[in-house]
Amino acid sequence: MTESPLTMPIIFSLGPVPITTPVITTWGIMAFLAGGSWLLTHRLALRPTTAQAVLEMVVVAIGTQIRETLRAAPEPFLPLIGTLLLFILTANWSSLIPGVEPPTAHLETDAALALIVFVSMLWFGIGARGLGGYLRGFAEPTIFMAPLNLVETVTRSFSLLVRLFGNVMGGVFVIGIVLSLTGLLVPVPLMALELLTGAIQAYIFSALATVFIGGAIGETPQPNEANP
Repeated sequence: MTESPLTMPIIFSLGPVPITTPVITTWGIMAFLAGGSWLLTHRLALRPTTAQAVLEMVVVAIGTQIRETLRAAPEPFLPLIGTLLLFILTANWSSLIPGVEPPTAHLETDAALALIVFVSMLWFGIGARGLGGYLRGFAEPTIFMAPLNLVETVTRSFSLLVRLFGNVMGGVFVIGIVLSLTGLLVPVPLMALELLTGAIQAYIFSALATVFIGGAIGETPQPNEANP
């Protein structure tokens, strides 16, 4: 990574909209995940193949994490949290492809992901508690706490942006600097560490998104909640 993460090369423009390198990479990741999902799910069987078994393990693991965090049926939240986890994981690991910069090393991508979480907090919170109940939650335990509770809701999403951007950008810079100084072989351990760090950051982002959504829905039971 030789350029500032605050500047992005423009590849081409669609009318007044510039298309930058992170946008192209993001489209590629989306196409890869969509195509992979279709290949893995278009022929599901009662006797699963190895790929289907692995996929089912991943879905069950994510659903279990959501259930344990929210104390609610995971189905309404599984598409969002699962997609966030897989997209961020794939985006972080894309840095290992020569010539590819992870889109999560750019503020715009991380801001979009944080905005998705913020809108999801509002969506699930209002859906679970109603508009009036959700707004009354800002006045708990007293009306004087409403401004602070509102600021907290915004800063939660902002913290996701800062954490993901800082960690991913830092890792890319370190590997780029070491690679430029020492050659191809020495950074291999750092790349292995980057794999681990990318997975941890994806997990932390999705786990915190689940916690924040849980705070938005409160203690309200969710539809189709499974019996313990």
